[in-house]
Amino acid sequence: MNTTTQPTAAPPRAMLLLETRAAVDVVRMTVPLLRSSLRPARLRTRSRIIAVPGFGADDRYTKPLRHYLRGQGIEAEGWGMGKNLAGLDLRHSLDDLSENWRMTPRDDYRGEGAVPYLCDLFAARVRQRHRELGVPITLVGWSLGGYLAREVARDLPEIVERVITLGSPVIGGPKYTASAKLFARRGLDLDWIEEEIAKRDQRPIQQPITAIYSKSDGIVAWKAAVDRYSDNVNHVQVNAAHLGLVFNPTVWRHVAAAISLED
Repeated sequence: MNTTTQPTAAPPRAMLLLETRAAVDVVRMTVPLLRSSLRPARLRTRSRIIAVPGFGADDRYTKPLRHYLRGQGIEAEGWGMGKNLAGLDLRHSLDDLSENWRMTPRDDYRGEGAVPYLCDLFAARVRQRHRELGVPITLVGWSLGGYLAREVARDLPEIVERVITLGSPVIGGPKYTASAKLFARRGLDLDWIEEEIAKRDQRPIQQPITAIYSKSDGIVAWKAAVDRYSDNVNHVQVNAAHLGLVFNPTVWRHVAAAISLED
């Protein structure tokens, strides 16, 4: 990995003020949504898009993006698994993880494998939708949702065709995010999580990846959203709040353009 892009800390707390820009994106999105409703488009891609919400969010948050994509002739749906709470609401142990996760056993386990466990559940959901639809799947994930998308793609290369992430922590898990203190207060070993994520990256993702990030992101350190492990990745820098990435019309256009590359 290029050490010049290695994150060293979460974004400064002062940058949280920049997240208020998300309100502007919510207002701005009304015009492209109206245009999408008035101008039906022919189907542009053979794959089905599944949009994955970020931490603390559910399918309501990705609905505007999905509506916009359908207006562009791109079939999109939600992940269908309720609120994304990073798996912390799910009872599990390290023994419950699939063989794709080779996390180092430890006696003082406090839930560090919650996200991997959620990844396994989401992978089962993606397999189910693939069987039902009979088409490849493209995963679009916002923040933590992008991390879930990446890991499911890593484990299901025969099903997932492409991954698009929006301000997703590729490096370090929660360690370089504004949620770091929240997870640490729950007793999670953030250093261990970072080490286990690095181990997973030794098995690179094969599918094309579009990583959209913002240097003014107040939630996820932008360097943590830059993928220096995957060979087939295209980085797109935007000027947006982290909370607004999923509502930002400029980001939507980048997402649609990346999906259109499939065919």
